[in-house]
Amino acid sequence: MGVVAKRSSMTFYSDGRSHYSHRVRIVLAEKGVTVETIDVDPDDKPEDLATLNPYNSLPTLVDRDLVLYEPNIMMEYLDERFPHPPLFPVYPVARAQSRLWIYRIERDWCNLVDILMANKGTATTLDKARKELRESLVSIAPIFAEKPFFMSDEFTIVDCCVAPILWRLPIMGVELPNNKTVKPLLEYQDRLFERDSVVASMSEQEREMI
Repeated sequence: MGVVAKRSSMTFYSDGRSHYSHRVRIVLAEKGVTVETIDVDPDDKPEDLATLNPYNSLPTLVDRDLVLYEPNIMMEYLDERFPHPPLFPVYPVARAQSRLWIYRIERDWCNLVDILMANKGTATTLDKARKELRESLVSIAPIFAEKPFFMSDEFTIVDCCVAPILWRLPIMGVELPNNKTVKPLLEYQDRLFERDSVVASMSEQEREMI
């Protein structure tokens, strides 16, 4: 008997350059979810996206009758719908801490990444964003000497948000110093980039970024 391909009920409209799409793709890969990923050019979106999503935005996740269009909600939904391996901690205090880390990453890093990835604005604006991002990453580097992942012994939802940012450092022109202080962050980065789910999550555009 031939193997019957499992039809996916889930469709993911993804921007292959966006770190927000990338974080959800890592979760999908980590969970081993069967999903049809549609790589969308943000400047030439398919007509059906606007009918599904009132904001016509990327990423968009469709699971049967459910349509999600906020990446962090997608990640939480996927973690609840596919509980193994768990990416959020079990206990409420630890879950809240994970959400707080994601919030801080978005406040402190994602805005800078958005500026640099868009590559719009004056040279001064871009240089300032590069400097801020580099300094923020360097300042947090020592925490990775304590645990293999972001404040955790296990790979978590927070790592899913950090990996796409670290992957984009070269294309953003952000170079981390290779010194004793930053070494734990560089080793953490290597652990992330070697992880099967991170490798599997890569779009064609992302593979060309390094």
